[in-house]
Amino acid sequence: MTDAQDTAAETPLRTTGGGPPDDGVAADGAAASEPIPLLEPREGVPPVVADAEALARVVEAFAAGTGPVAVDAERASGYRYGQRAYLVQLRREGAGTALIDPVGCPDLSALGEALENSEWILHAATQDLPCLRDIGMVPSELFDTELAGRLAGFPRVGLGAMVESVLGYVLEKGHSAVDWSTRPLPEPWLRYAALDVELLVDLRDALEKELGRQGKLEWARQEFAAIAAAPPPPPRKDPWRRTSGMHKVRRRRQMAVVRELWTARDRIAQRRDVSPGKVLSDAAIVEAALALPANVQALTALPGFGARMGRRQLEQWQAAVDRAKALPDAQLPQPGQPVAGPPPPRAWADKDPVAAARLSAARTAISALAESLNLPQENLITPDTVRRVCWEPPQDPTEESVAEALAGHGARPWQIEQVTPALVTALRTAKP
Repeated sequence: MTDAQDTAAETPLRTTGGGPPDDGVAADGAAASEPIPLLEPREGVPPVVADAEALARVVEAFAAGTGPVAVDAERASGYRYGQRAYLVQLRREGAGTALIDPVGCPDLSALGEALENSEWILHAATQDLPCLRDIGMVPSELFDTELAGRLAGFPRVGLGAMVESVLGYVLEKGHSAVDWSTRPLPEPWLRYAALDVELLVDLRDALEKELGRQGKLEWARQEFAAIAAAPPPPPRKDPWRRTSGMHKVRRRRQMAVVRELWTARDRIAQRRDVSPGKVLSDAAIVEAALALPANVQALTALPGFGARMGRRQLEQWQAAVDRAKALPDAQLPQPGQPVAGPPPPRAWADKDPVAAARLSAARTAISALAESLNLPQENLITPDTVRRVCWEPPQDPTEESVAEALAGHGARPWQIEQVTPALVTALRTAKP
């Protein structure tokens, strides 16, 4: 049993599935250390809140509750356009569990305001915060159990794995990839959703103690504060360039076909509110770009444009191809996106061998440091930050100048404290 499990065991968990009995033996005679299936929320599955009156009662209950609030959201990725929330789950001491339908209750700003001064517990917060923000829920303080697990050195940080390794319970994960836009939501799905927040508070408490034991709690607090304060990311420039298989597309005319098909697909997907991949696959887009079909008949022969696709659909895709083929050269996309910051590391040896040596030394030092601290390298310091400092290092790489450079690239104080000595040594070793 890990120290985190020992910590969690100090607080008995109240679940209808049954916690480990005092004698250390489970009800079926198995050892209490074996994971216990968590089959039902402790107060049962609550009704779905889908109207203003029911939402007002939830707001009142959660405002009167105490302690942190567990929050989760379910999206319909792969089924619907965009990343909107189709179910929001919350749990708080004194308020119980609530399941809210954002389709029936699209504005949850009153709930967000009621919880404004409370700590929100989320698992993989950066995944859920955008869709929560869209419906008026923005935390001022949070605790991310996935990130806490990374900092504490857990090898698996999915919610199910964390609950099992830290608390000794098994969560059902069979409905994680279902279409949450389905209405009405089936009872098993609602049970699964309620269980996702059932033990988040217990998990948070155990991880907080574990991080404290390792001397990393302040690190985690700085990371959580950075997530809570981060503004929404700007729209991605030229999102069509992220089409899967884009590396096969070399010529600018072919790139123009990808852009036209991607744009047409996105417009149709948004209008129909379906995942773009259900309208036309990335693989089909790339095939059309490589082939540059002359007409609908030639397009039909390509993978992804088979007989099951209607004539009207085929004509609209061919029209997109034809638009790209008709563009003057001056309007064709350039082969690569303008790179902000240093070039790709594979090009450093040719462009600047000394910088390449700095980067190699820095990577070796960071890897060793991360291993000694028992946490992933990317959580110790982002690879992009290391590249930027190595590409344009301070003229005199002292601890002060390197710390200032790291802060300028957004590194947190704990990261600067840990990383600066190793980077200074690496930069000086590889200095010309």
